[in-house]
Amino acid sequence: MPTVLITGANRGIGLELARQYAADGWRVIATCRDPGTATDLKAVGGDIDIYPLDVDDPASLDSLVTSLAGQGIDVLFNNAGININKVPSIGDIDYDAWARTMQTNVLAPIRVAWAFKDNVLDSSMKVMAFTSSLMASIGRNGGGNAVYRSSKTALNMAAHCLSLELADKGAIVALFHPGHVRTDMGGPSAPVTAVDSAAGLRAEIAKLKPEDNGCFRNYDGTDFPW
Repeated sequence: MPTVLITGANRGIGLELARQYAADGWRVIATCRDPGTATDLKAVGGDIDIYPLDVDDPASLDSLVTSLAGQGIDVLFNNAGININKVPSIGDIDYDAWARTMQTNVLAPIRVAWAFKDNVLDSSMKVMAFTSSLMASIGRNGGGNAVYRSSKTALNMAAHCLSLELADKGAIVALFHPGHVRTDMGGPSAPVTAVDSAAGLRAEIAKLKPEDNGCFRNYDGTDFPW
């Protein structure tokens, strides 16, 4: 039975990924900051274990790494992220909020990926997936929200570096735009449902091959310009 570890699994895309993978017979390792309040996640049926993980806290990560030592992880899905200080102008940026965003959206997922690289490499699929965004694309930059855009662009670069470093070990690192999804972050009028986004992401992950290592794609499989 394949295993997936999902960060930020208590709501939105992460929660739907947990539901769909569990329903498909996968072993799901679902993480969130406070499992005690993750009512919807605790209601998911199937082979699912819920662990506390604050991706911004190295000690929290170390504890989870210890708990999962020796266990293969076929798909490590770095999904946790934030989108705060959504301002139109560079002049309006709250620099403390920018630093916090970079911590959660860049440093944390790369730290998680490196911490679990041996678990991933000890699996059959060897996939590290990251929730990126179309807003990370410099080639398609429409301006505004520099805080979030820059964090996801930095994530893309760091994850691509990771893909090159682990390529000779058979790892496949993939960055995905999940769509503009109807979640707390995406808003109630977003055009893509979490169900459709998660289904598309799962389908694309299932098709990944070694030559896809380092790719940046939409949830429907379309490649994006960097």
